[in-house]
Amino acid sequence: MRTIFHLDLDAFFVSVERILDPSLRGKPVIVGGDPKFGRGVVAACSYEARAYGLHSAMPIRTAYRLCPHGIYIHGSHGEYSRFSRAVKNILLQYAPLVQQASIDEFYMDFTGCRNVYGSLFTFASYLQREIWKKLSLPCSIGIGSNKTIAKIGSDCLKPNGITYILPGMEKEFLAPMPVESIPGVGKVTLKDLHSKGIYKIGDIAELPQDYFAAAYGKYGIDLYRKACGKGGEYLTFIHEQKSISHERTFADVTSKKFLKEKLFKLTGKVCQELRDKNWFTSSVNIKLRYSDFKTLTRSRKIKPTDDDKIIFDAAWNMLMKACTRRVAVRLIGIGLSKFSKFSEQEELFEWEEIKRRKMLRAVTIIRDKYGYESVVFGTAETDKKLQIMVNPFRVNS
Repeated sequence: MRTIFHLDLDAFFVSVERILDPSLRGKPVIVGGDPKFGRGVVAACSYEARAYGLHSAMPIRTAYRLCPHGIYIHGSHGEYSRFSRAVKNILLQYAPLVQQASIDEFYMDFTGCRNVYGSLFTFASYLQREIWKKLSLPCSIGIGSNKTIAKIGSDCLKPNGITYILPGMEKEFLAPMPVESIPGVGKVTLKDLHSKGIYKIGDIAELPQDYFAAAYGKYGIDLYRKACGKGGEYLTFIHEQKSISHERTFADVTSKKFLKEKLFKLTGKVCQELRDKNWFTSSVNIKLRYSDFKTLTRSRKIKPTDDDKIIFDAAWNMLMKACTRRVAVRLIGIGLSKFSKFSEQEELFEWEEIKRRKMLRAVTIIRDKYGYESVVFGTAETDKKLQIMVNPFRVNS
C-alpha cells in the first residue's frame, strides 16, 4: 500500500500578496483583472472574499458586483514563482519523490517512510509548520493510498488542515461527498450526472461500472474507479517546457498595420514569460491562418536572446513573407523554443547589450509587480527605435 501526500498552498496568490503587503491581512483580497475595465477573471481570492460568494475563474465584473469593497490587485507573478520554488525546495529535503502538479500543488510519495518519520499525521503537521516558519505560507495536506484520494483529502479541511484517509476506508470516506469533489468533474458532466439522479460519490459506486462505460466511455470508467477510492499510485514528472506561444483570433482583416500591432503585443507577452523564466530563445516561430482556414507556419533560428525587438523583427519578417495571398487573415501567433539559461549567455554580451538587458529586466520587475499593462513597448516609425511607455494609473494604483 502506497502513501501519497498532496499539499495545497491555501489561497496561494493572496498569501504571497499578504507577505509583500501585510496591510492586506484580514481583508477581502482578489487577485485578477481590473474591475474598472470589466475584463478578466478571478485568479485567486482570500477566504474573506469567498464569504461573499467569490471563487476562482469567476468573471471579475461578477466578483465586483458581489464584493465592491474588496481589494483588487493584478498580482506579482514573478514572486509567485519564487515562493513556489522555495516550497518545493523544502519538500525535497524530506520526500523521496516530489511531483509539482501546479504552481501551488505538490504530490509527495512517502511509501516506506513510516520508520523514518513515525506518525504520518504528525509529520504532515511538522511540514506545515516548516513552510509557515520559513515562508509564512499556510497549506493543507491530504494523505491517502493514491493521488486522487490525497488530493480530495487536502480540500476537506481548508485552510491549514490535514486529512488522513486510512487504507481500506477510501470508499466509505468518499460516499457522502458531492460528485463535484472528484477531480475532473466539470459543469457539463455534473449537470448530466444530476439529470441521472446522481448527486453523491456513493451514488456512482453503487451502480455497475458498465453503466458509466456506456454513458461516458473511458472517462466513465475512470470516474467509477475514482468513486470507488482508486487512483494513480505513482508520481509522474512533467518534462521541461519545450515552447512558449501566444496567438490571437480576430474578425477577418487585411490591414498590415493591424497585423503588425497585434504581433507586437503577442511578442511582448511571450518575451515577458521568457524573462520570467530567466531563459533565452534561439528559435522564433510564427503561425498564420487565412479566413478560408488555410494555415501556414514558419520558423527561424536566431542568436540566443530575450529581447522583444530582435524577436519581433524576426517574426514580422517571416509573417510578411508568408502573407502572400489576397485573402483576409483570421489568426496570427508567435512561438519561442530551443531555450537556454541566461547564465549560459551572459559572458557574450557587449556593453550596449548589457545596458539594454538591465532595462528589460527592470521592465520585467515592474510588470511582475503592477501587471503587464503597467509598462508598454511601442515603436516609433521615424527612428525605428523601441520606445517605453509607463502607464501611471497602473503603477500608482
